[in-house]
Amino acid sequence: MPDLFDPIEINGMKVPNRFVRSATHDRQADVSGHVTDSLVGVYEALASGGIGLIITGHAFVTMNGKKNHTMIGAHHDDFIPGLKKLAGSVHGYGSKIALQINHAGREATAAVIGETPAAPSPVYNPGTKETPRAFTDEEIETLIAAYGTAAVRAASAGFDAVQIHCAHGYLGSQFISPHTNRREDRWGGSLKNRMRFILEVYRCIRKGVGDTYPVMIKLNSEDFIDGGLTIEESTKIAQVLSREGIDAVEISAGMFETLDRWVKTDILEEEDEAYFLANARQFKAAIAVPLILVGGLRSPALMERLISDGDTDMVSLCRPFIKEPGLVNRWRQGDRKRADCISCNGCLKYYDEPVRCILLD
Repeated sequence: MPDLFDPIEINGMKVPNRFVRSATHDRQADVSGHVTDSLVGVYEALASGGIGLIITGHAFVTMNGKKNHTMIGAHHDDFIPGLKKLAGSVHGYGSKIALQINHAGREATAAVIGETPAAPSPVYNPGTKETPRAFTDEEIETLIAAYGTAAVRAASAGFDAVQIHCAHGYLGSQFISPHTNRREDRWGGSLKNRMRFILEVYRCIRKGVGDTYPVMIKLNSEDFIDGGLTIEESTKIAQVLSREGIDAVEISAGMFETLDRWVKTDILEEEDEAYFLANARQFKAAIAVPLILVGGLRSPALMERLISDGDTDMVSLCRPFIKEPGLVNRWRQGDRKRADCISCNGCLKYYDEPVRCILLD
């Protein structure tokens, strides 16, 4: 049976252990999206802390896909030198790094992008208090190509993999959710039509990077909202993606309207952890590629059981690594106390400032 410190291979990418730093919006790019020295420092600390696979905070694929001013850019070749520096910062420690590529869709704001945000359908967003316009068919085709070229830039910059963001109410998630996708053309309606966008994005990326480059996806398992994506539909999407050739699936859930359901507070006992486990077991039975589980993981003993029992292939953490970038090394060296993160969500209060643990301020 594998354990937490066993290596794993994802389409030729040899990851030294089963720990994943789940994509965390670090908010340390400059206002144009270029990598900064402080951002490089964050990734050096994570890599030196022993994490096997580090997934970056999301990088926008077009200018109108920015969530906020300090988001990483991957929409132009001018960004490759900075991205190369970021990727190189982790390789000296033996870690692997993936660039998460994304478009905010209805989670963008006019204040950031300078225009009305666009989305699959004009569904009011209570978080931003804005109603997006709907993308045209031509714009959707252009967007698909933008994901493809962003992935090629990631490969050119030395990233070991890319991850498509299709969770948490961002654009990929908006297309697969019947709550945010109310189109009546080939991009909406049936599940087959709603998953068309993300399948075409994957195919475009695969065409650009080739068969031997790892392409992963972070996928919502459900939205936790009336009329939203259900676990039954998302399992079918995961199965289709697995058959299509996706190399790994990270399972998550929730939209910004339901933030309290997927970024939970008061994870104080082991029984509070792994709150997407039931959904993960459905995914695991449906796919033939490595599964990455995120969601309140704090205790190494529990993570070991999840791996050895075959519930997941890798474990993914976000908030604990904000407080303790050296957490994996601490556990490796024998201190198996659960993560120091108390799940207070104080780190979520920052918007255009660098994300950090408020207990360390």
